[in-house]
Amino acid sequence: MTAATVGLSHSPLIGKNDPAPDVLARVDEAVEYARAFVRAFDPELVVLYAPDHYNGFFYKEMPPFCLATEAHAVGDFGSGAGPLSVDTAAAKALAQGVLDRGIDLTVSARMTVDHGFAQPLEVLFGGIDAVPVVPVFVNGVATPLGPMSRIRALGTAIGEAAAELDRRVLFLGSGGLSHDPPVPVLDGAPPRVADALIEGHPPTPEQRAKGELRVVQAGRDYAAGSTTMIPINPEWDNLLLDHLEKGQLAEFDSWTVEWMGREGGGSAHEVRTWVAAFASLAATGPYEPTSRFYEAIPEWIAGFAVATAVPR
Repeated sequence: MTAATVGLSHSPLIGKNDPAPDVLARVDEAVEYARAFVRAFDPELVVLYAPDHYNGFFYKEMPPFCLATEAHAVGDFGSGAGPLSVDTAAAKALAQGVLDRGIDLTVSARMTVDHGFAQPLEVLFGGIDAVPVVPVFVNGVATPLGPMSRIRALGTAIGEAAAELDRRVLFLGSGGLSHDPPVPVLDGAPPRVADALIEGHPPTPEQRAKGELRVVQAGRDYAAGSTTMIPINPEWDNLLLDHLEKGQLAEFDSWTVEWMGREGGGSAHEVRTWVAAFASLAATGPYEPTSRFYEAIPEWIAGFAVATAVPR
């Protein structure tokens, strides 16, 4: 097997609440490098680690991670809607390989995904159905959250199982770094909100549009400084990128759920997708970074990063 890894932040506010043109130009340059990297690698399969934002996974059943043998996107925030090109045979082989390695993996035969999955596929490949993919949901929002060591173990097991496929596999991690957007929480939620978080009733188009407008306004308020959200933390973000760049993945085992929330905000746990993707690459042998980009972007309520790596 030949492997490579891309870490790419996502944000539902891209194109809706953009930063200054010079910042956007730097982001575009970094993203274009990642596109060229992916084109040159020409993956036969993409293993995509991404979170959910209460569009596909709810408290009625909330696994720490889940692999899909079939998936469709809801099309939130203007992202692509419809089926992903899931390689079902590869997904089943990876699932069995992970279970054989002692990781208690949940499997979905009909996963619902949102912009966290759709956006990186659109950005790097031009569409949600443009490349064979195995989607892997990694919970980064809903408490309780497990230790980082288990996410690293998941990525390692998938990387080892993928090596048996004898294909060019791209491990893609999709998540913002430090960020604290207005995501609802179950603890203390009013009954109507709690029921929605537990049962997962699909919103009407009007409800979805209203909720998305709230997020856009929150981004504007955040950029203007009139908010109580936890600030973006570039120091913490770059510590994460340092560990990934140097292959120091065991360092994440000591990162506690509470500390990550304090340092990076309520949605900082999306970095679990990055750790999983780099752990998958590390499972195939030592690796070396080929690019690294970081920018704190309040307009997107995110520490935004792009990174690529290949086997050494």
